[in-house]
Amino acid sequence: MNNIIKNFRTSNLKNTNFVHPLKLTYNQNGKDKVWEAVKSHDSVAVLLYHEEKNAFLIVKQFRPPVYLNDNSKLCTYELCAGIIDKQKSLKEIVKEEIDEECGYNVDIKNIQKITSFYTNVGVSGSKQHLYFSKINNSMFMHKGGGINDEQIELMYLSLDKIDEFIFDETKAKTPGLMFSFYWFIKNKNILGVK
Repeated sequence: MNNIIKNFRTSNLKNTNFVHPLKLTYNQNGKDKVWEAVKSHDSVAVLLYHEEKNAFLIVKQFRPPVYLNDNSKLCTYELCAGIIDKQKSLKEIVKEEIDEECGYNVDIKNIQKITSFYTNVGVSGSKQHLYFSKINNSMFMHKGGGINDEQIELMYLSLDKIDEFIFDETKAKTPGLMFSFYWFIKNKNILGVK
């Protein structure tokens, strides 16, 4: 990914759209405590397995918070994902994200729930709903890349490169991505993948 980042700076948030910084006060076992947190949207994510390529389709994009903490990481490697901010079923949101980010038209009945878990438990504690779907060339509609001003790049990762990819610390990856690989390897016979 050829990212050129200029004029990167920080400032305090006042009126926010997606995250809301909060000060939490509570008493735990008789001791008063204070915690800083961020209220944010829950999300969906989907592991996409491309049948003809025998590869996962993952997304790469610039994530300012990662760059803030490590400016050597110009992009992160992630599952196709999106926030839950619509009055639609979770599978409908997953279907939309696959279309917008990856350019594939997946039938909703072919989107399978894996599990749910909490992310950023020390900061936001948002819940992510994890899904799986197979894709193939017949489902391809357009090149993807996101909507509005998103700049998402797609990458195919062959199954024989999973271990190398997971342990390559030069790549910023999400725990959900790595967990979904584990789930896939454990279930690939059930999924009909050789």
